[in-house]
Amino acid sequence: MRQLAPTYAADVDLVTAYAHPPGLARPWVRANMVSSADGSAVLNGRAEGLSSPPDQHVFRLLRGLADAVLVGAGTARIEGYRALEAKPEYAELRASLGQRPAPVLVVVSRRLVLDPDSKLFHGGAQRTVVVTVSDADPGRRAALESVADVIIAGEQSVDVTAALASLAERGLLRVLCEGGPHLLAGVTAAGHLDELCLTISPQLVGGDARRILAGAPVDVPLALGHLLEADGVLLARYVRARGQPSPAP
Repeated sequence: MRQLAPTYAADVDLVTAYAHPPGLARPWVRANMVSSADGSAVLNGRAEGLSSPPDQHVFRLLRGLADAVLVGAGTARIEGYRALEAKPEYAELRASLGQRPAPVLVVVSRRLVLDPDSKLFHGGAQRTVVVTVSDADPGRRAALESVADVIIAGEQSVDVTAALASLAERGLLRVLCEGGPHLLAGVTAAGHLDELCLTISPQLVGGDARRILAGAPVDVPLALGHLLEADGVLLARYVRARGQPSPAP
């Protein structure tokens, strides 16, 4: 994998390239998304169809660097998510950063249409966290509390700020948001997106497929941190542009 910008390098130390800022005092939210060259976030209804070996390499690394993986319930169902296991290849790195053996899976679900017997809640290194609202069905909430830690953030819609504050209280500051587009739009609109890692797949999709953000329009300037390339796949890392406000600690 080579670096094209900001300077050229024939080989890249990916751990250094994707390192989080040191001494975090608040959650740092990094999104990781993939799109086609014409802007589609899915192929045949799934983001997996746009992925590739370079994308998967970075995908695994970003999880290896994260304290928590944040995902919407719809995306978790469609993409076949499961509770996260510790990966031996990242054990030494995580230990050196003072992290748990594996990131915590955090599923955001307003309606709690989740199966307590699914792999989302079993087989992981630690309990999955579910973020929901106080108006959620109490029976579904009770069923999930037997297999997951449930966080209430908001009444009728999920309060992203409150959710991130609850994760911070658990020591989960390096937050990796993997979508879907509605969740990412909510995180962005609330002013909590610090970084976007975007893989651009060298293929065209056409049609009316969704983009990586879905929801009300936003205007969030980003600055290019780096641009990598491997086998025609572009891997861009964007950060919040200077002068843009950051969330309070």
